[in-house]
Amino acid sequence: MEFGVTKTDGKLVAPSGPTPSITLDLSRIDQLPVIRRTARTLHVFEPIGPHGAAWSIIREALSKALVPYYPLAGRLSSDGSTIDCTGDGVWFVEASAACSLHSVGYLKDVTLTPLDELLPSHPPENQGLDPLVLMQITEFGDGFVMGLVFSHTICDGIGAAQFLNAVGEYARGIDPLTVEPSWHRNFTPPPQPPPPTTVPPPNEAVLPDYHLEQASIDISLDHINLLKQKFMKESPKKHCSTFEIVAAILWQNRTKAVNSGSENKTMKLVFAANCRPLVTPPLPKGFYGNCFFPVTITASSETLAKAPIVEMVRMIQAGKANVPEYFSKWIREDYGPNNEDPYAASLGYETLYLTEWGWLGLNEVDYGNGPPVHVVPMQGSAVLPVAIVGRLPRPSKGVRLMTWCVDKHQLEPFLHSFTTILNH
Repeated sequence: MEFGVTKTDGKLVAPSGPTPSITLDLSRIDQLPVIRRTARTLHVFEPIGPHGAAWSIIREALSKALVPYYPLAGRLSSDGSTIDCTGDGVWFVEASAACSLHSVGYLKDVTLTPLDELLPSHPPENQGLDPLVLMQITEFGDGFVMGLVFSHTICDGIGAAQFLNAVGEYARGIDPLTVEPSWHRNFTPPPQPPPPTTVPPPNEAVLPDYHLEQASIDISLDHINLLKQKFMKESPKKHCSTFEIVAAILWQNRTKAVNSGSENKTMKLVFAANCRPLVTPPLPKGFYGNCFFPVTITASSETLAKAPIVEMVRMIQAGKANVPEYFSKWIREDYGPNNEDPYAASLGYETLYLTEWGWLGLNEVDYGNGPPVHVVPMQGSAVLPVAIVGRLPRPSKGVRLMTWCVDKHQLEPFLHSFTTILNH
């Protein structure tokens, strides 16, 4: 179904007050090439006033939030090492849809609806603008959708949620903010030239010939609790998180779907671990930069296909347990025996990238009428197999897995294997 979206041309929203005109250094993690990209999301809300109110309320709150968060109103330097705090602002688009959110199910079934028109387009090239944040507010009459394009270089998911929560507080008349932002990007030593690596540079890499298909898998809270109970029954005195149990099931069932033949392949699971608790001295509460470390777990497809879920969870827990040591080594630029950068992305169908969104804070943002009905991640890459562990749309409780991790001819067996697991 088409939304029939009509958009304005878009304009810059600048900070509502004076801000410093300075250049700020980015951290060593901020400068990693692998995160020099954007994250695209849709945030579905119930109305905060009559039609058009969301435009004015959020635009004004955004302008206020850009005073303490003034780096977001700046521009990234050409070499990606600094932010020029120009105060230019973020790109803001007002839009209207020709249908109601109710008529499209509040976007709860994202596989039935084309969503790109709810995202803001980049400013025209002839304007010479390259904002760090682009926002589109699409009014549906019975609610609105915020389409967001956010530079990963300046914020990770936790940092982006912190900024959006600040916009929400200003929209609700809360001033001063509950959490004051802190730049504090000097918690790691300045980056040095990258080490030699066995991974070929991008221009030598062979692009995959597969096409990743989108799938959405819902797991109720009751079912998650049941799976946790099974784990604890077989592993007394041990605890497992929702992420660990979902990651184990996903990795195993994807492996079975993509390795239906007899060939035994090396499979990888990669996910980001929040490293804020590992930084010494501790980071300020309002820090909103990137602070994560990639956990990589490797196993053969034969092992993964046969391993009990309990053993899969243990593998994931063991990988997470290594993060303090590995992150400390990376800070010291001790890359290990193969001089491989742990942050370097590897192309290949055998690697699954998994991200957890449920705890970032995006589901708590409130612009005046409660948190979002749900948050919809958009596909970030056509060649990197990815899955995102999010929350079910309100009022349901549980996990929604959004995946782009299998080729078209493997989608049916992938979904069937999940159905089998969840029905037993």
